[in-house]
Amino acid sequence: MTPDELGELLVDRALLEGDFVLRSGKRSSWYLDKYRFETEPDILRALGERLAEAALEHEPEAVRLAGPALGAVALAASAAMASGLPFIIVRGETKEYGTARRIEGPFEQGELVCLLEDVVTSGGALAEAVSALRDEGLVVRNAVCVVDREEGGSDALARLGVRLRALFRAQELLEMHKTAAKRHG
Repeated sequence: MTPDELGELLVDRALLEGDFVLRSGKRSSWYLDKYRFETEPDILRALGERLAEAALEHEPEAVRLAGPALGAVALAASAAMASGLPFIIVRGETKEYGTARRIEGPFEQGELVCLLEDVVTSGGALAEAVSALRDEGLVVRNAVCVVDREEGGSDALARLGVRLRALFRAQELLEMHKTAAKRHG
């Protein structure tokens, strides 16, 4: 699947129009519903392959991938299968039962990880994941997301010394949406 075909699938199956409140608290007239693309095997497989390629390109020395729960776990699993790199899961908070860990899956302190995410808006959730990983002694320099909404996330991560790479930028997907609407309308 080409990047354009993948983008068109994301637009077709997951881009919603309306009045939405984002995690950042901002309102938006459009929303990319990650569960509409992360739960579809054909899209998930293609995204996993693209994320694996991007991780290997931008962080070739990474020994592991990392995905914040819940949204990026399926993406990290798919990218792990495509790349052969193991992955860890970053919980939103430390669980109070079982192993009482915030980072799930085996790792060693000092390992370089590439952080994966679905949609980045302000970067708050990803910044929390970076802090959690670094608190455990892991090294994070690069993050790859499916979509950068271009609303400050890249700058927020840059302040932490992490470079955000995006498979798609919001503007690209919105242009694809407009083009598709003209064709069908």
